Amino acid sequence: MMLPAALDDLLVLDLSQGIAGPLCARLLGDYGADVIKLEPPGGECGRCMPPFFQDDPDPEKSLFFLLANLNKRGVSLDLQHPEGAELFRRLARTADVIVESFPPGYLASLGLDHATLEQDNPGLVMTSITPFGQTGPYSHYKGNEIVAYATSGIMAISGTADREPLQHGGFPAEYETAMNGMLATNVALLTRDLNGVGQHIDVSMQDVVTSSLVINQPYYSFAGGVQGRRRAEGSSFGHVTPCKDGFFVTQEGGGVTWDGIADFFGSEELKDQRFADPTQRLRNGHELDAIILDATKDRTMAEMFKTASEQYRMLFGIVQTPEDLATCAQLEARGFYEDVEHPVIGRIRVPFRLWNMSIAGASCRRPAPLLGQHTTEVLTQLGCSASEITSLRECGVI
Repeated sequence: MMLPAALDDLLVLDLSQGIAGPLCARLLGDYGADVIKLEPPGGECGRCMPPFFQDDPDPEKSLFFLLANLNKRGVSLDLQHPEGAELFRRLARTADVIVESFPPGYLASLGLDHATLEQDNPGLVMTSITPFGQTGPYSHYKGNEIVAYATSGIMAISGTADREPLQHGGFPAEYETAMNGMLATNVALLTRDLNGVGQHIDVSMQDVVTSSLVINQPYYSFAGGVQGRRRAEGSSFGHVTPCKDGFFVTQEGGGVTWDGIADFFGSEELKDQRFADPTQRLRNGHELDAIILDATKDRTMAEMFKTASEQYRMLFGIVQTPEDLATCAQLEARGFYEDVEHPVIGRIRVPFRLWNMSIAGASCRRPAPLLGQHTTEVLTQLGCSASEITSLRECGVI
């Protein structure tokens, strides 16, 4: 018997743009929600984000947009037009969730904020995702990935002490915020199931990224300690280190003794008294680095990873490239990737399944929508006639 998807009774209206908000809404869609993406007639900003398929800056070929908007139907709608705002109000009356990423106060200026919409739909959950949240002195400031990393404190501890702070690669702040938004939305929906009342969720990217430091702020509050960045030299052990065909990282722990680590590297010298404990190893970091670099210069990532993990039970990781990830046996075994057939791009393999469930897990039902692809379909379901839809299109509302 085919079981229903976990969230297949939900209607989600996605007004958000970029990465964090759209991905939050997509995750709800992955687990069965009917997600309607509402974009302005010219399309949302995510359609302009490179890289583009085959380097063609077509609004239907942004790889970011494709990834963040799977499992959605697409509607083109001008909220600033009175008729567009009224259509949205009609959609919101039966919606369970709205995901939005506008500056605080924007939706209120259109009469489309949660306080207004909940009058007709008391169970409505609105999830607002912004750089700094809806309140506080920074709430109206603009922000992006690098701003989030700078203001959250992570950059202060990233990199080496002799250089400027570093931002992590990619867009982890956006993805972390998306997942927190999805979690918060489901908590609000669970609460609604208990009391019948929706609510407005306020997700701040700065809050999310600051919380991911875990120890940094509690350590400061507890003892006034400041973590800082690692030493420029003599601290390679425990950090990324080169080998024959790439890079690896290993740390103490995992059940292996220091003598076991020395045996893995094939170096009796590492058993000297000057490396006997963490303090000694830090004090003699230059010598330690030199020994490990010499011991690994002719060893491959794959061999060391297998040997360290299976024979020595070490905490050991290899720095995988995109090519490595595409052929990673572990990701393949867990069904991490999904093949998506897009009407413009064609068939493409994308990261998809973030966690597995024994019942009603994620499924990829549709590619990211073309701009306005489902406008007629959705408005017809809303009760608009063909002539009304034509008139709306002629007036630039859709």
